[in-house]
Amino acid sequence: MGAESFRFDLQLFAGEKTEDPTAKRQSDARAEGNIPRSQELSSTFVLLAGFWSLKVFGGYIYNEITVYFTYIYNHLNTTVDTETVMRLFLGIIILLGKTAFPILLIIMIFGLSVSLYQVGINFTTKPLELKFSWLNPINGFGRIFSKKSLVELLKSILKIIIIGYFIYSYLKDQILQMPKLLYLDINASLPLISDIILTLAFKVIGVIFVLSVFDYAYQKWDHFQSLKMSKDEVKEEFKQQEGDPQIKGKIKQKQRQMAMARMMQEVPKADVIVTNPTHFAVALKYQKGMKAPEVIAKGQDYVAQRIKDVAREAGVAIVEDKPLARALYAAVEIGEMVPPELYKSVAEVLAYVYRLKHRNYAA
Repeated sequence: MGAESFRFDLQLFAGEKTEDPTAKRQSDARAEGNIPRSQELSSTFVLLAGFWSLKVFGGYIYNEITVYFTYIYNHLNTTVDTETVMRLFLGIIILLGKTAFPILLIIMIFGLSVSLYQVGINFTTKPLELKFSWLNPINGFGRIFSKKSLVELLKSILKIIIIGYFIYSYLKDQILQMPKLLYLDINASLPLISDIILTLAFKVIGVIFVLSVFDYAYQKWDHFQSLKMSKDEVKEEFKQQEGDPQIKGKIKQKQRQMAMARMMQEVPKADVIVTNPTHFAVALKYQKGMKAPEVIAKGQDYVAQRIKDVAREAGVAIVEDKPLARALYAAVEIGEMVPPELYKSVAEVLAYVYRLKHRNYAA
């Protein structure tokens, strides 16, 4: 009774996602735009590009802005008219092109490079397709309170705590220097202020970069886990790719039957059947002009018996030669010529058959 009450059924675990995703599963996910990527990593490099550009081009930008506002102060009339507004507007456009455009270009290059590194070249419109399930409020609440949302919330809280700690640690030492800036003119205070801001920015970016590397690794792991398959899914995919094994087996069986029928049709054309006598049978045919006799049928056990039955019905000579039958069966495929090393043995058999036929005709 104890053995009957405890029954371990492996089918209960067939639906669990225990198998690594197949290459097709990963390829299908990529085609649908489901690719692991970390938004944190992209944001980190965008921030790095922006602040690095400000550090490199900061002096140039400051000089351009100073020159432009000095020009406005010295050359524009106090009267505001259409020409004045147009000159002011064009001047601002040119100033933005000379100062902001290079920084935006660098940021765009960094952002695209990081995205290309994570995703690669993958053009798909699947993520843009409208899915009515998105409009379902129940599904929406499910996404809000899902495991993924909880993980993202914990990551955000952890990031705020770590970054806040580094900002506090840095500003705690710099806060005492702030009052001294009140006694300096703008040309002397700006380099000090920019140095404090940029140093703080690069420290924070360094911390964010470390966090984003861990986030990228987590995203890849989570993506891999989400694509895992059950044993049934693996079997079903194999069937779709390779075909149902049962159907393939039936097709192969039908092909063997058709090949057998074609082979049996050739047996009456043979000159002789060389047998083992019970295990092997090889049908040979030779015509004038052929380089060597040709094997037109061969078989083992049941097939050998069928060849002999068909040969008897057609009046084809059957000769027992165990070594030759085994050698022909092993060395020569159907439709091939007898190899030179077997010429002598086959010639002797054919000569015997021809003598036998000639004797029968004479009689």
